[in-house]
Amino acid sequence: MLPSRLRLTSIAMLAFAVLALAGCATTSPTPPPEQAAPVTPTLPPGFPPQQLVGRWGLAAYHVESDRQRTEAAALRACQQPYVITMGGNGGVMMHLADQATPTELRVKGAPGGKNYIGPADEPPGSAQDRLVEQFDGRVLILRWIDPEVQGRYGTMVYVRCTPESGKRPRKTPSHAKPAAKPKPKAA
Repeated sequence: MLPSRLRLTSIAMLAFAVLALAGCATTSPTPPPEQAAPVTPTLPPGFPPQQLVGRWGLAAYHVESDRQRTEAAALRACQQPYVITMGGNGGVMMHLADQATPTELRVKGAPGGKNYIGPADEPPGSAQDRLVEQFDGRVLILRWIDPEVQGRYGTMVYVRCTPESGKRPRKTPSHAKPAAKPKPKAA
């Protein structure tokens, strides 16, 4: 039989080992559940959707320094305009990314004076939305919220077409004679 001192030491070590293993077996505290992103409230838009209806020249840029050149390109695109019409539920008919047919979209106001154009059933600033960077009635500039879509399509510039902007300049054939000057009237 072992001396009592050795037996006590063995029991103490065994108890220590049991406690150490018990500490390892406990689970760490679970992290708090992920908070859902706060939903941005939908406010009245800064302009009525009817102001978007019409014929627009459309172009896009990826670099801010190309913006002015892109506006001029959009105006030239009025020869084949992008047409925005009213939808049946008060929205406007426009295309979503990668969709061949237009969808009825809403103009949605958001805090800070921001406006978005996107599906009516989503809050402002959702992935399919576009942020209205500028709208003055003549120029509409939209930036896609989804970074992947923004990277592919760039910032969209719409310039309102006027009756004159869609007409091609008339070319005269090179063999045509210039028009004769009118003769002065006799006094």
